Amino acid sequence: MVTARLALCRPVIGDIPALLDLHRDPLACAHNPSDALADREAAISRYIEWDRCWRVFGHGYRTVRFLDDPTVIGFCGLKPSRVAGVPVLNLFYRFFPAHWGRGAASEAAAASVRWGAERMPRLPVVARIRPANTASRRVALRAGLVHVPHARTSGPDGPEDLYAPPPGGPLTPF
Repeated sequence: MVTARLALCRPVIGDIPALLDLHRDPLACAHNPSDALADREAAISRYIEWDRCWRVFGHGYRTVRFLDDPTVIGFCGLKPSRVAGVPVLNLFYRFFPAHWGRGAASEAAAASVRWGAERMPRLPVVARIRPANTASRRVALRAGLVHVPHARTSGPDGPEDLYAPPPGGPLTPF
């Protein structure tokens, strides 16, 4: 998938060092510390999990780079999940702090939401966001999702607010 500035690609084995570096960064995982990775073996396991999603479903989380630079700046994409028993596409995005504030996360998330709506229109795209993570909330809103106040969930790091397609849209399950 390509946007005006970004290439979003299926992760490859060569992306494991970036996956580890990002998930070792305390700033990048501050709101979701259970996502942190301790070592290369943990990063390989995460890569295998992500690759399995691609093999089984034909899509998943993607490696993100600027078009003019081969350096990995983050990861973003969709994977099948369930929220309150409802099948959904979980929107994930995490970027290296050096690339925060440049619009890359919003651009990648918006492209992922559009991809999901076009390719898998029967499944709503949702983002589960820790209440204190204001930057992640802004990304979800810029990607076209809205806060669903009555649909708070609980994740491994505590309560999560749910962001989903706007009311009145084709997919509003919450």
